[in-house]
Amino acid sequence: MRLILLGPPGAGKGTQAQRLVEKHGIPQLSTGDMLRAAVANGTEVGKRAKAVMDAGELVSDDIVNAIVAERIDQPDCADGFILDGYPRTLAQADAVEAMLAKRDLKLDVAIELVVDDKALVGRIVKRAEDAKAAGQPVRKDDNPEVFDERLREYYKKTAPLIGYYYAKGLLKGVDGMADIDAVTRQIDTLLDQKALAAQ
Repeated sequence: MRLILLGPPGAGKGTQAQRLVEKHGIPQLSTGDMLRAAVANGTEVGKRAKAVMDAGELVSDDIVNAIVAERIDQPDCADGFILDGYPRTLAQADAVEAMLAKRDLKLDVAIELVVDDKALVGRIVKRAEDAKAAGQPVRKDDNPEVFDERLREYYKKTAPLIGYYYAKGLLKGVDGMADIDAVTRQIDTLLDQKALAAQ
């Protein structure tokens, strides 16, 4: 099972990805984690990424795509994987399609966590308050101004993927404003239906 989780920052993609990992035993592929691993392992593409990051620059699509391609060839991805936070742009979505086609693979589904932006701001403010109350550090992103900036970036670059996957018949939406367990149940139902349809 190869799937993508879509939705703005704060929609709960990371939480749901973790639950899918536990239930299905497939890895969650986050570009940040993959980049750090490639650099730490000193792979060819990891060395290229390190040079760029050491220069204080942003890692190019070419490098990110190469790191993803390298990662999906690893044995733990044989039964599938969850892409979280990637692809972020239409160009990256095309790259994913090309790298999968080259391996005779395809995406099974793109799941959009449909949320209300205003409620999301409330959600991150609450998350920051909860962290403070528990004596934990507050995430840098749990700040309304920073969050607003990330939201704008999401709508500019990543939201077009919703139409992209809809046009390919891969998009499924779930109510991301429901409580965490209810969202998990919706995703499970979707994946069960997918599995049945594939039989």
